[in-house]
Amino acid sequence: MIQRVSKANVVIDKEENGAIERGFLLLVGVEEEDTKEDVDYLTRKISNLRIFEDEAGKMNLSLREVKGEILSISQFTLHADTKKGNRPSFIKAAKPHKAEQLYEDLNQNLRNEGFKVENGIFGADMAVSLINDGPVTILIDSKNR
Repeated sequence: MIQRVSKANVVIDKEENGAIERGFLLLVGVEEEDTKEDVDYLTRKISNLRIFEDEAGKMNLSLREVKGEILSISQFTLHADTKKGNRPSFIKAAKPHKAEQLYEDLNQNLRNEGFKVENGIFGADMAVSLINDGPVTILIDSKNR
């Protein structure tokens, strides 16, 4: 999930772990069937997604064009299944070792693309604050290409 933000930060154990100005807050959920190809697809999509306004007020500029930053937060709860009962099931979420590796791969890929990437700590209890710009929130599922 991508949220266009004018600023965002993450606090862990009462200490700021990462902060950005204008850019993307990524909430990253990894499914058990996700692979490196999914990470590569998401890297391209995130790098080139044109959701910043140009001089005419149209969403036409990418993160790179506005010199934006990224705050990346792992969030397995994005894969909650709420079809049965009132307690969500997280059976689709990847096991922690796999999820952490793919999450770190995505962050490194984005850094390799030249972006400043701040992040939380995988599996930690995090407090995320943001100012959603627009608001603009986009859900990208690597399985729906």
